Amino acid sequence: MAADEESTTSKKLINDPLDAVDEALEGIVLANPGLKLLKNYRVIIREDVNEIRKAGKVTLISGGGSGHEPSHAGFVGKGMLTAAVAGAVFTSPPTKSILAAIRAVGLGNRGGTLLIVKNYTGDRLNFGFAAERAKAEGIKVDMVVVGEDCALTSKDKTAGRRGLCGTVLIHKIAGSLAEEGKSLEEISQVAKAAAQAMGTIGVSLAPCSLPGSLPSFVLGSDEMELGLGIHGEPGVKRVKLEKADQVVKTMIDHMSDVQSGATYKLSLKKGDRVALVVNNLGGTSVLELNIVARAAITYLTQGKEVKVDRVYVGSFMTSLEMAGVSITLLHLDKTRVDCLDQSTTAPAWPRVSVSTNSGFMRIDKQPLEIPMNAAEEKKETSSEKLTALGEKVYAVISHVTNALNAAESNLNELDNLAGDGDCGTTLSRGASAIKKALGTQDAPGLPCNHPEKLLLSLASLCEDHMGGSSGVFYSLFLTSGTVHLRGDSAAKSWARAWEAGVQAIMRYGGAEPGDRTMLDALHPAGSTLISELDSGVDPLEAVEKAVEAAELGAQSTSAMSARAGRSSYVSEKHLNKPDPGALAVTVWFRAAFNALKN
Repeated sequence: MAADEESTTSKKLINDPLDAVDEALEGIVLANPGLKLLKNYRVIIREDVNEIRKAGKVTLISGGGSGHEPSHAGFVGKGMLTAAVAGAVFTSPPTKSILAAIRAVGLGNRGGTLLIVKNYTGDRLNFGFAAERAKAEGIKVDMVVVGEDCALTSKDKTAGRRGLCGTVLIHKIAGSLAEEGKSLEEISQVAKAAAQAMGTIGVSLAPCSLPGSLPSFVLGSDEMELGLGIHGEPGVKRVKLEKADQVVKTMIDHMSDVQSGATYKLSLKKGDRVALVVNNLGGTSVLELNIVARAAITYLTQGKEVKVDRVYVGSFMTSLEMAGVSITLLHLDKTRVDCLDQSTTAPAWPRVSVSTNSGFMRIDKQPLEIPMNAAEEKKETSSEKLTALGEKVYAVISHVTNALNAAESNLNELDNLAGDGDCGTTLSRGASAIKKALGTQDAPGLPCNHPEKLLLSLASLCEDHMGGSSGVFYSLFLTSGTVHLRGDSAAKSWARAWEAGVQAIMRYGGAEPGDRTMLDALHPAGSTLISELDSGVDPLEAVEKAVEAAELGAQSTSAMSARAGRSSYVSEKHLNKPDPGALAVTVWFRAAFNALKN
């Protein structure tokens, strides 16, 4: 590395930053005989997955952005996860990778599959969308969302408490129950209860940096950050660095301060029994970890009069090379203790039972092939001559894509107030992909004559090309409405499809009308469309009324307090213009109406 490069990036033992995740996954598989890669996906899976499916045992999937190693692939093994899905560094894995993992462990498995998801918007949306897709294919799926952060919670309902190192304990508890042959319903119930009975708080002494990038934030030589997230998100406060005993006391006191009235604190009473996890955030020495463990056990037992029954010290969920630790406490009962004590072959669990061949590296393993949905195996281009309905649909799609491309700069400008200024670019990217796939009227590339197939095709294009939360939201919106358009293209069927899409976004996104999101345009539009059609209004007139309702709803967001998504972290004084996501809905909906009336 050249001298000038050293001053701008953090030094790491990698080859190409773009290959870092894939090479790390290959290394995990080569070093652990019980694991394999799923072909064409960033998915680590148990080598004996076929036997698990045949036995009808519940399978477990977790995952998230890379950079948190050994999470999540390090916890794949007998007695823990069946598969782990990796995204790019600090980025939620795409829906298609998650769906591939679900199919690989869930198809033909009467036991079902449990998804264990950290409470971040991207993870919740992508795993939730994959779950819905899997359910539509007849796979039994449930999802547990873990958000045990005791440092802080955002003011909204969508972001809320962050999922941290405690998620690994849920892997262990659920994995033990699955190994015993318990039902999906029972495992889900126990896992959700355990997730509500624990808390985590972290402290950072130095930042992390993504491969090839500058550190994510700067701390003074005598500073530390209390309660930061695993992606370097801001914590509760920045304070002067203190001695280890005092730092640990501050962390535990903040975690258990129920007197503050905050619902995200963890109650600790005299006589409680807990499991303690001291987690290395990536750049902390083993010597320091043991000092922190000593301080935590001493303060809990003597200061809080809590019995520490189980202690786990090491690297469980890191943040690249961030110097610091997190502390997790889990209230124990007999079931949780029994599950924690059960053996596992997961390589990163500290009490792993070593198999007879675990010391040998095998390099001859071939990736597993995944079972594919028949619909995805046959992605045929439409070549039908357009019907009258198809011509209308073709015109609508053409108008919509043109309108979104034209609105790109305006939407980006609005998004700069609360986000990273890419709302317009994101939607334009999806619109351009749809426009390209649309083809010509003489040779259409999308199934415009068949509404159900069309929505699925559009959802796939949004998922593949739009990216981010917007891609998932629009894919959810389109996919969830397809059931109402099977062999039926009446106006009321489209209205029901719209309403189903809105409900799906609310269910998985966590937002509601009034939270300053795209729902503030989508929801009133859908409600108006249904009420107008039910009252006998001409369909075109009903659509016009719905467009006006959407536009009114979008404009109203300029006076709303953000309670969902990235905007919820931004000061209200900066949010005096319409929400770009809501405004985008009016752009494409107005364009669709203009195409229909011509």
